[in-house]
Amino acid sequence: MSSPSAIQLQKHLSLESHPYHKFGGGNCDTLDVRPKAKGVDTRQELLKFYEDKYSANLMHLVVYSKESLDKIQSLVEDKFQEIQNSDRSRFQFSSQPCTSEHLQILVRAVPIKQGHKLRIVWPITPSIVHYKEEPCRYLDHLINHEGEGSLSYVLKKLGWATELYAGEDDRASEFSFFYVVIDLTDAGQDHMQEIIGLLFKYIQLLQQSGVCKWIFDELSAICETGFHYEDKISPIDYVVRISSNMQIYPPKDWLVGSSLPSDFNPDTIQKILNELSPESVRIFWESNKFEGLTDKVEPWYGTAYSIEKVSPSRIQAWMSSAPNENLHLPVPNVFIPTDFSIKNPQEKIKLPVLLRKSSYSKLWYKPDTVFSTPKAYVKIDFDCPYVSNSPETEALANLLAMLLMDDLNEYAYYAQVAGLHYDISHTESGFQVTLVGYNHKLRILLETIVNKIAKFEVRPDRFSVIKEMAIKAYQNFKFQQPYEQANDYYSLIIEDQTWPWMEQLEVLHRLDEEDLAKFAPIMLSRAFLQCYIAGNIEHEEAVSMIEHIEDVFFKGSNPICQPLFPSQILRNRVVKLGKGMNFCYSKEGLNPSDENSALIHYIQVHRDDFILNVKLQLVALIGEQAAFHQLRSVEQLGYITYLGQRNDFGIHGLLFIIQSTVKDPGHIDSRVEAFLRMFESKLSEMKNDEFKGNVNALINMKLEKHKSLSEESQFYWTEIISGTPKFDRREAEVEALKKLTQQELIDFFDENIKVGATRKKTLSVRVYGNQHLAEYNSQKSEAVQPNTVQVDDIFSFRRSRPLYASFR
Repeated sequence: MSSPSAIQLQKHLSLESHPYHKFGGGNCDTLDVRPKAKGVDTRQELLKFYEDKYSANLMHLVVYSKESLDKIQSLVEDKFQEIQNSDRSRFQFSSQPCTSEHLQILVRAVPIKQGHKLRIVWPITPSIVHYKEEPCRYLDHLINHEGEGSLSYVLKKLGWATELYAGEDDRASEFSFFYVVIDLTDAGQDHMQEIIGLLFKYIQLLQQSGVCKWIFDELSAICETGFHYEDKISPIDYVVRISSNMQIYPPKDWLVGSSLPSDFNPDTIQKILNELSPESVRIFWESNKFEGLTDKVEPWYGTAYSIEKVSPSRIQAWMSSAPNENLHLPVPNVFIPTDFSIKNPQEKIKLPVLLRKSSYSKLWYKPDTVFSTPKAYVKIDFDCPYVSNSPETEALANLLAMLLMDDLNEYAYYAQVAGLHYDISHTESGFQVTLVGYNHKLRILLETIVNKIAKFEVRPDRFSVIKEMAIKAYQNFKFQQPYEQANDYYSLIIEDQTWPWMEQLEVLHRLDEEDLAKFAPIMLSRAFLQCYIAGNIEHEEAVSMIEHIEDVFFKGSNPICQPLFPSQILRNRVVKLGKGMNFCYSKEGLNPSDENSALIHYIQVHRDDFILNVKLQLVALIGEQAAFHQLRSVEQLGYITYLGQRNDFGIHGLLFIIQSTVKDPGHIDSRVEAFLRMFESKLSEMKNDEFKGNVNALINMKLEKHKSLSEESQFYWTEIISGTPKFDRREAEVEALKKLTQQELIDFFDENIKVGATRKKTLSVRVYGNQHLAEYNSQKSEAVQPNTVQVDDIFSFRRSRPLYASFR
């Protein structure tokens, strides 16, 4: 919801003696320089803190295990018995973080990224005190709402906002804050007062309407259904959640927490609502337009800001000047499911099957035989060859997907609230429609989405807003972390038929609604649909869904779509790097104020193959901890240090990612090579028991069951869209692992990854931050090492290289 700098500014403007005011992170200045200047030993302070705060009577432990309770108890007693009980009291805040000095304020601040934002904040009574009534859940449901008549709907209709979020945050048992965060358009930036006025008018509407029992009952039903059919989460996340709940709730609610509001208490909700008043408001207004117009600086992040008082009478004047829009409460939600019956598949299908194939589409289908939940997963991929023709067509396809989502929102937001989620996203070869959630009313939403696509029309007022959003998103790419920039360059180098975001940004400025209106029918004129339907849906219903979609797009006297010609079947292909060659691409970081540099060191190895896959995976598994220890802990090259495998459309490789302020990418590259030499020795000297232990660890990872329908479906969808529909991949790779010998792994490493291996294919992408610009400039004139090629122009390089055959 908020950037670290925005959060810290809110903390800065609070009572200095309150713990909330403190710097939320830690750095060399706070942990070393300042303590030393005061004669303070940081380590001794840490030990004192430990002695004072850590006591068994304040701790809660959750153990998640398949073992018997007796075995777990014995294990816990053995491992934790030495934790002392010093009978400490729980820390409590003695005061509120905001006094009158910090309320009724308007703060103008300069953000790092492009854009404008309003954060309206009130200190409130923590809802944790009333967790059965959940007053903030009721209020954020209404203030967050995006249906017709909501605050979000009105602000978007006026062209003043692109996003609105409301909810409780920064909460403790003694204090809490309620936030409304609004992303503004350029036009909205010029109407701040009216926007604040509309927000308070909506709060006034809620006060005058009274607390509605039917809305609370609706929310309660949605929460109960969500709790009952919640997807499994990872054990580590589960134990963290429950142990946290144990600190807050009585034992009977440890598993539930505050997820089941059940006590309707209008007075409690009204009390919190009354706290959202002009008398206690804090308004934080962020915009690059304030650059040079501020007079203060937040000390930790250096955020430039100014502050002024804003009286309740002034806010009342803003309410009076706000436009008279038809703000009203939402209507009853028709998407709330009522049928939770579980379909019995006619046959136990363990893996997806190709249920239907035509010249228009392929339908892959897998009924739920594992999770027994009333949920479904639907994915429709529109392969439209005209999308990837140029940066213009890519940019237009992205605008189209964004506009479709925008146009659907007023209606489909109710589905999201009820647990039926949808998405329309642009892909490199078209766009995808995804629906995930309760199956009861899924088809209604799917058919609405299909009709919106088929009858797409450009609304000029929304086009200008969505175009502005897209431009700002591209402009903010330069504020990505350097390792993310390196990854963008990597994808451009390695993937055929991709366009750089800089070119898409350049063309975006020139595009208008007429361009999109002309492009949309052309884009859809030729298409092929790759479909996957899974979950609590019978195969007849799955076939019927796809037949309906084909009828809408491909049938009739004047069909919207025609099937693809054989020559139009686009396939994602990957650049083949040369054996025994090291390719290197160097670039200055896009953000001149970022000190970080980054390296991606990629070793391309093989096309998808079960035996080769497990060898590479095992190298990555064994190497991951060793690389982290050596490159981060010992050499301290950078906080972000990663070693793992990479899969680009079925082409597998090994990937190092390191981001650093202390060393330049060229030096880090040499340390990666040094690590690989050291790792070569580790592999050859590894004892057989250690080798077997790593093999078994990888087998256990592969045998771990999918936790939810969504996780299972994403696994199978990746196989489908990559063109490698090996749905039994995990089982087959486990069998390959069981037969693998240590010598085979060593031979694989020596042939493909070892420094100097004749078959080794390497690509280094180096992004230089402002600390290493001297090294960036000097490396241009340095002599190139043998078997090394400097890549100066990505697209000339890409055109010069052969491509791997496509799997699709």
